[in-house]
Amino acid sequence: MGEAGRCYAADLLAAGHAVVAFDPADVPFPDGVERAESPARAASGAGLVISLTGARFAEDAAGQVAESGAGACFADFNSADVATKRAIEAALPGTPVADVAVLAPVPRAGARTPLEVSGPGAGTVAEVFGPVGAAVEVLDAEVGAAAGRKLLRSVFMKGLAATVLESVSAAERAGCAQWAREQIAAELGSAELVDRLIDGSSRHAARRVHEMRDCRSYLDELGAATDVCDATITWLRRLTGDAPTA
Repeated sequence: MGEAGRCYAADLLAAGHAVVAFDPADVPFPDGVERAESPARAASGAGLVISLTGARFAEDAAGQVAESGAGACFADFNSADVATKRAIEAALPGTPVADVAVLAPVPRAGARTPLEVSGPGAGTVAEVFGPVGAAVEVLDAEVGAAAGRKLLRSVFMKGLAATVLESVSAAERAGCAQWAREQIAAELGSAELVDRLIDGSSRHAARRVHEMRDCRSYLDELGAATDVCDATITWLRRLTGDAPTA
């Protein structure tokens, strides 16, 4: 029931689905969402299980859901590397797993956010999210394919954010930060996008460091250059206080 989880839960409820959720923290749930006492209880009796735990906890969460023995489609929505997605599938023998790549910030469009999905459970995800209004591209590929594409997209999106951060940070020192924002917004066609790149990077820096390290590892596997990944990781670490400022 983090930021994305609350959006999905509320929109799926509004679309007529019953939603049962688990969160280990004492966080507020949207009205109408039933709170379960464990991941296994949340998955029990479900037609679709959605995992939005963050990459570090995704495999463990899948193992706990496996204890329910439900066998419902398990859709992993986390931004994780290919190896983690495949480990999740291995933790759920006999369960159709969907590797889901979320292709835009969820708060902007909720359950209508575009998705790319691979794996045996991909069709189930399309059946649920298509009618809600999401554009769902189903890849004829195994678990891990959607994750790989998401990592490639993240190189661009997080790299773009790092470029904006560097420009605006320098402009602040020069006394013309607003001018720089306006120039960037004019080129990108959206002042809202500039704000989101800056604010979202600051708010989610710790999680995005992990994601960009996964991106770097994937590019290494592909034998591709990682200069932008390296620079983006430095910027995100700086936002978390884990790297020196210039």
